[in-house]
Amino acid sequence: MGTMLTMQSEDPDKHPSRLAWTMMEPYHTVIYFAPEARAAYSEAGLKGYWMGYFASRAAAMGPVPASVVTATFYNFHPNMVARAIPDAWRFSTPEKILSARQHAADVILRRLLGDNIIASAELAEAAELAKIAAGACSVAGRPLFAGHASLPWPEQSHLALWHATTLLREFRGDGHIAALLAENVDGCEAHLTMVGKGTLTREAIQPNRGWSDEDWRAAQERLIQRGWLDQTGTLTTEGQNRRRHIEQVTDELALPPWQALGENKFERLLSLMKKFSIQILEQGGVPMPNPVGVPDPRNLA
Repeated sequence: MGTMLTMQSEDPDKHPSRLAWTMMEPYHTVIYFAPEARAAYSEAGLKGYWMGYFASRAAAMGPVPASVVTATFYNFHPNMVARAIPDAWRFSTPEKILSARQHAADVILRRLLGDNIIASAELAEAAELAKIAAGACSVAGRPLFAGHASLPWPEQSHLALWHATTLLREFRGDGHIAALLAENVDGCEAHLTMVGKGTLTREAIQPNRGWSDEDWRAAQERLIQRGWLDQTGTLTTEGQNRRRHIEQVTDELALPPWQALGENKFERLLSLMKKFSIQILEQGGVPMPNPVGVPDPRNLA
């Protein structure tokens, strides 16, 4: 299995889980930006970008109510979710939506990566390694991951790799929600901590999550009262420390799949994924910067 992976650097960006997220996230995230996805969801009967987003990401859990989507996605205003769910299940079905999503991923990845990479031994190798990692993840306490883990594995390597990156990012995301809950940080407050840190701007995130100006002001006041933000909305020293702790817990909770690979296979997978993700970014598959904080692997040596 190789050497057990642990926190190997004082730099949080070098934590194995953070490195994996940085290298692998662009491969999954193309599904949220490419026009092929919107077209596929429209053909499946869905209406508008956000209905496609909520329904396609939630469909693995079945035709769940809006409250379940709000709970598992965490950082969207409930009213924003309710404008898409449960109408999406009347316009289409989870099965049709999941089929449309996989078809879109196929078309998108073929366009961005090209035939040579799609057919390469390196991509097939990455898919096998990522599948091992995803298979080591427990569903306990990870509802969105569990839904996607119930889906069959695609046969084609580029789609199997996309499914693996989906599983691994939802596994991490479920753990991140647990870390936020442990610190009593709600969905809107979580955004303010990221804005206060300088990772995202309010203009980029607030309209895309459905929170009103009143919601935003109330969340800011709560964080000011807790000593996390100053009056300008910037993280205080206490806020920086608590946000750093949330990220550390998130990284630790996301470690099991990488420990299962062992150090050598982990490093090999990340080396492969970095090449694929950079190709995707250079082809414009994910905008940089972007409103969801997808990392750029080109920023790491």
